[in-house]
Amino acid sequence: MGAAGGDGRAPRYDAVVVGSGFGGSIAALRLAEAGRSVCVLERGRRYVPGEFPRDVTDVDALLWDHPARARSLGLFDARFLSGIGTVTASGVGGGSLVYASIHIRPDASVLAGRGWPRSVDRDVLDPYYDRVARMLDVRPLPEELALPKRDAFRAAAAAVGREVFDPDLAVAWTEAPGDGREACRLCAECEFGCQLGAKHTLDLTYLARAEEQGAVVVPRALVSHVAPARQGYTVLYRDLRDGAARAVRGARVVLAAGTLGSTEILLRSRDLAGTLPALSPALGSGFSGNGDFLGSVQNAREDLVPWRGPDVTSVIRYLDAPPEFTLAAPTFSRPVMEVLASLGQGGGGALRRAGPALWPRLGTILRWALRRGLLSQPVRWRGPHAGEPGRMTNLFAIGRDSAGGRMGLRRGRLDVEWDYAGENGVLIARMEAAMRELADAYGGTFAPILTWNLCRRIVTVHPLGGCRLAESPRDGVVSPEGEAFGYPGLFVADGSVIPSSIGFHPVMTISAVAERIADAVVAGFPR
Repeated sequence: MGAAGGDGRAPRYDAVVVGSGFGGSIAALRLAEAGRSVCVLERGRRYVPGEFPRDVTDVDALLWDHPARARSLGLFDARFLSGIGTVTASGVGGGSLVYASIHIRPDASVLAGRGWPRSVDRDVLDPYYDRVARMLDVRPLPEELALPKRDAFRAAAAAVGREVFDPDLAVAWTEAPGDGREACRLCAECEFGCQLGAKHTLDLTYLARAEEQGAVVVPRALVSHVAPARQGYTVLYRDLRDGAARAVRGARVVLAAGTLGSTEILLRSRDLAGTLPALSPALGSGFSGNGDFLGSVQNAREDLVPWRGPDVTSVIRYLDAPPEFTLAAPTFSRPVMEVLASLGQGGGGALRRAGPALWPRLGTILRWALRRGLLSQPVRWRGPHAGEPGRMTNLFAIGRDSAGGRMGLRRGRLDVEWDYAGENGVLIARMEAAMRELADAYGGTFAPILTWNLCRRIVTVHPLGGCRLAESPRDGVVSPEGEAFGYPGLFVADGSVIPSSIGFHPVMTISAVAERIADAVVAGFPR
């Protein structure tokens, strides 16, 4: 346990971990297993199964919008930045609370070149992939389960001559994990927070074990910056429970607040607080949306029963020619699919001229619509091509984008500048063509996500980069072992260190890299 000094100094720990998602929870466990005192700071609240928000009109419980709206400390952090939209999570367990549980080891070629350090390749990461797979007990969706949406997706893949596979998922399919948790009921609510505890989220696995071994978790602690201190670093944060400014010290600090959070903390430390002035000039560069591109199929020829099963069952590979990508068909619970189907597939052409002006206001528009219940039930004015919700599926492509975004501070808040459409036109064209071909195989109609038609902007749920692994500070922010150049004992371990887009669901790679970095953090302590 950490102890406060008698002179009123901040509490001290061997290690302070900022964030509790795939990087932070892994670091916390490995440090606690090594007998180190650990404090985990998490900006969001702690959820238990059954407590995730379902009333979409309760915007403050649903969305994170601090500090613009101080009371809005919800689960989803949706941002419409200058060059791209992002959706991330806030809560103890981080992104694992709302991800689709998909774990895929990317092809070796993904980790060869494209900015990856020579010392980090598939062979190096394979033992860490194995470690993550064991900890989260990943396995594919059982073949014996009859799921029309899986059958239809496989049939569409066969019709267009593409390889399809069922990925591993971190889900308890048939046996309850215990501790009041239940097995999966195939309710397609994976990305809204599993009310059953059937997902092996980080708060219920890595972090729970870390706490059993003495790690201290402090929810609602919003970190502002990091400053060097004698024999380590001071992490300064605001306690969102009472608004007080507080601090904690660690001989080692691991930033794992996600791509947006860790990069913003370092930018604030370097450029606003001036406490880490020697951070690499590469800080903020290399931002990637992992090629995320969303579309939909309406009016399929058969009933897909899209609300039965996990959100995603299978993945198609499009790796025969660059730019490469993979493609899935996520669907959600029945109430959500009914709303989505009623919206139809508008092209946005009539408002396209207003798109650039609308884009930065989409967050406000979204909150307004949610608060008034406009998205809590099917809309009365059914949109173009609106059809039966049972005959609808989303299509989600994940590709090898250019990773050309630049993260920086604008009026003290994080922003991303990127001509995404200009740099990734070929990728988008190939993904959109593949989606149209699949829609034809379904016998349905297709449209890309409205933000693309209207504003030529994508929305990513897989932001990467900004604090890239590299051999030198010229090319990245942290060493191949995750240690910040120029600041011994300060590590970063989350999606921000990934040097390139992956083209697959990235969680398994983020986790494997975090496991490797955790080993380096532990090894750095005197024996």
